Amino acid sequence: MSLRGSSVIVTGAGAGIGRAAALRFATEGARVVVADLNGDGAAAVVEEIADEGGTAVAVVGDLSEQAVVDRVVATAVESFGGVDVLVNNAGIVDGMTAAHEVTDEEWDRVIRVNLTAPFLLARGVVPHMLAKGKGAIVNTASEAALRGSAAGTAYTASKHGVVGLTRSLAIMYRGSGIRTNAVAPGATMTSITAEVAREGHGPAALMPYRANFGRVSRPDEQAAVIVFLASDAASNLNGVILPVDNGWSAV
Repeated sequence: MSLRGSSVIVTGAGAGIGRAAALRFATEGARVVVADLNGDGAAAVVEEIADEGGTAVAVVGDLSEQAVVDRVVATAVESFGGVDVLVNNAGIVDGMTAAHEVTDEEWDRVIRVNLTAPFLLARGVVPHMLAKGKGAIVNTASEAALRGSAAGTAYTASKHGVVGLTRSLAIMYRGSGIRTNAVAPGATMTSITAEVAREGHGPAALMPYRANFGRVSRPDEQAAVIVFLASDAASNLNGVILPVDNGWSAV
């Protein structure tokens, strides 16, 4: 996979898909910055990697804040000599809320975590990748980035935005050796939960469409695709939005 010795940032790496990706990168010989809001989760993943003979360091904080993003990037550069791979995986869900039910607080939080944070991190790492003449960014989009029936208004808009960010980065830097792709997970076993008002307009409108998602995937199945997209095995893939959803997007 040609990842040995690479410097990799994985966000949301304290649990779920991010944890699985961090562990898999470490198995491939990469050095990993484990970034997460949950300090205990991040520390546990760093310990898991160390126990298997790998190298990792944790950075804890809210990735929608510029100061935290700066610390994540600086840690990768100072600890591992640069940034070869960025995995923008951290995200939150909404309450399947319809537009007229969305509060300003829910909208602002979902957009900042799911879309603004990946932008801030990409902006932070690209100069380091340009200096090396190569790099890979992998964003976690969602089945909700491919359709309007998978989630609420804020989450759906944020993940459609991730697709636009992915494609823009792919085109902007294709001549500089930097590739940007995204996975679009379907239903996956993670610790992310949401408070859904079952009597709300959003859940009532969306539930009839959610019977098509098929089986629920394991985090390691998502991680395998993320690591592939970051590796030289995917050297000619750029701007791809790859569904990892057991065929949900084909329905």
